[in-house]
Order: sequence, then structure tokens, then C-alpha cells
Amino acid sequence: MASYHFSAQVIKRSGGRSAVAAAAYRAGERLQDDRAETVHDYSKRGGVAHTEIMLPEGADARLADRETLWNEVEDMERRKDAQLAREINMALPHELTDEQRLELVRAYVQAEFVDRGMVADVAIHAPQPEKGDHKHNHHAHVMLTLRQADRNGLRKTKTREWNSRDMIAHWRQSWANYQNRALEQHHHRDRVDHRTLEAQRKSALERGDRAQAALLDREPEIHVGPKSRQMEQRGYTPKSKTRQVPVYGKERQQRRFRQRHYNGHDRGTRFSWNRSIIDGNRKRTAKRVLRTRAQQARFRQKQRYWGQRGHLLARQHQQRKSAGLVKKARRGFIISPRQKGQESMFTGLTLQHAKKRQSLLSRLLEDVGQALALMVSGQNRMEARYRDFGLRYQPLMGRKPVRRQARGRQRTRPLPGGLG
Repeated sequence: MASYHFSAQVIKRSGGRSAVAAAAYRAGERLQDDRAETVHDYSKRGGVAHTEIMLPEGADARLADRETLWNEVEDMERRKDAQLAREINMALPHELTDEQRLELVRAYVQAEFVDRGMVADVAIHAPQPEKGDHKHNHHAHVMLTLRQADRNGLRKTKTREWNSRDMIAHWRQSWANYQNRALEQHHHRDRVDHRTLEAQRKSALERGDRAQAALLDREPEIHVGPKSRQMEQRGYTPKSKTRQVPVYGKERQQRRFRQRHYNGHDRGTRFSWNRSIIDGNRKRTAKRVLRTRAQQARFRQKQRYWGQRGHLLARQHQQRKSAGLVKKARRGFIISPRQKGQESMFTGLTLQHAKKRQSLLSRLLEDVGQALALMVSGQNRMEARYRDFGLRYQPLMGRKPVRRQARGRQRTRPLPGGLG
């Protein structure tokens, strides 16, 4: 089943990051950082399926070189907290072939980023199962310049319109539309949706699709990055502490910091919490399937009851009708057509009601059967997700976490005057 993922982040110098290092890692190349006078060599990393730089029309051809492009970006930024580049991470549909995925990424990046004047550094990564990746984890990293490119290179001023929330929302929706068109073009039934699970469930309820709404009534999973996996591999459980965090809004006029008790909010590592989310969704879906099966069994029992009752009423109706006519004829009564109609009407009411109930139950059984098929399909996906998560991280799940002291944590402050 196709899955949707689209995230955007800004690569900032304040976080100790470098645009040259980020580009070297994503492209799997060896790049020299002129500003830091270092070399970032990731030429031996695997999983890089395709890389290319896409330039706007009329842009300086020098920017097509990856090392030149990002060194120029680093050179133009003077501040220690400068924003260097924007990175877009997109999950690619595994149903498509490598060529179809490349065509999809090129079309989307060209229309949404390059045509607006950005330089796009595209890197498509293939899954690496030996490193714990899912076999369907095809994704693309797109590094974008924050300045427009022209024939003289990158402009001196940044384009602030690209930072708006509305622009991010537009990019997310557009990526879903591009994926769905590609899946439809290549005759795949799966579709993706950029909206939250809550919004999708509300839409399903509005159109009366209760089965789909029930499947969407689950807790969203969280991302488990490489740092979380490495902590699990080392058996390290981070220790939550009380920290000072900034204050925002009206409260900032009174104080700038407040105490945040993280030990009361944290729920273990991201790995363990995501495992509990997957397990909870699996159990919740299994309960819904059991309830739907029980409802289907009750409807079938009622259908059999009304079918047998209708058959019995029809036979009794014919017997009473024949016996009454014979009895009245023997006594010499003359039965008018009106009397025949009244007797037929009164005795046929229960038969008509039985047929209506049987017809209604047939429609309900058909609807419940379709809903059950959809729920069973969702349950199978949940079970497969749970098994896959267990197989990928089996060495981690069977190990008891060992609490270790991280280097540099809980340092004691020196006493005044150099004492202690």
C-alpha cells in the first residue's frame, strides 16, 4: 500500500550543520568545504540510486556543480545563525519502477521548485535492508536554495515568500496529487492522502463510509530516526531531566524561561513508544473486526429467522384461505369478493412484514460484508506492519535496555573562586 510522507526543514548553521556536508551525505560524494577547510567524503555509502542538480531557465551553469553550488551558498552567509538551505524529504511509491519514480520526482521538483527560481539538488535513495530499512523505503532528498538563481548566480536577497505556512501546505497537497496521478497513469489502485488521519476520518464520516472511518480511527506513528535506532542498539535509555525552556506569548512579558519537567512527559525512547503505538493500533483493529463479525452473525441469524417465518406464514395463509372458503361453501354462505379481499389483507400483513424484514437484512448483510472485507484488509496490513517492525528490530526487541551514563551529562558546576 502506498504511504505518504512529506517533510520540510531548514539547514541552519546554528545547529552546527553545513550545506556542503549535507549535500555530500545525500549524494554519496566527496565534497570539499572551503569555509571550514574540511573534506566530507561519503563516496562509500550505499543506497544512492540517482542524483542530479536542476537549474532554473537562464541560471548560471556554474551552479550545476554540486561543490561549487553549496560552497557559494556557504560563502554568501555571514551570520553564525544563518539559514543555509531548505531540505524536502519525500516518500516515493514503491509500486512504481525506478524510472517511473525518477520521472515523478523530476516533474514535481520542476513544477513546484525550479520554475519558482530555486536550484534543486535531488538525491533518490533506495532501501538498504541490511541497515534496517524497510524494503519499500524509497525516498528522495531535495536540497533547495533560499535565493533565486539567475545568469549571475544566486541573488543577494532571500525570497521570504517561500517560508510561509501556506506554501508548505500547497507543496504537501501538490505532492499527493502528483503521486495519485502517477499511480493512476500506471494502473495502480492505491492512493495517498496528505491530510491528517483525523481529517480523513471526518471526511469519511461525512460521506457515510463508516468502515473507512473506523480504519482511520488510529493513533499516528512517530518517526524513528537513526539516532533512536543507535541508542537501542547500544542499549542506552536517555534520562529525562527538568530543564529551562523559553516562554512564548503574553507570558514572555513577565519571564523569559520556565521549568519543564520532562520526566513527567517523556514516554521512553522513540523506538519503544512507536512500538507501543503499532501494537495498540493492531489490537484496536482486531477488536473492531471481531465486533463486525459478531454483528454479521446476528444479522444472518435474523435473516434465517425471518426467512423461515415468511415461508411458514405463506403456507399458513394458503391453508387458512383454502380451509375457510371450503367451510363457508359447505354451510351455504355466499362469499363476496370484498370479503375475500379483506381476509386476504388481514392474513397477508404479517407475511408482507416478514418479506420487508428479510429484504432489509439482505441489504444490511451486504453492507456489513463490504465493511468487513475492508476491515480485514486493514487488519492484515496492521499485522504485517507489526511483524515487519519486529523482524527489522528483532535484535533490539529481545534485549533488556541497559542504562548507561552518556558522556558530558550531569556535569557539576565549579565553585566560585576556583575552589573544588
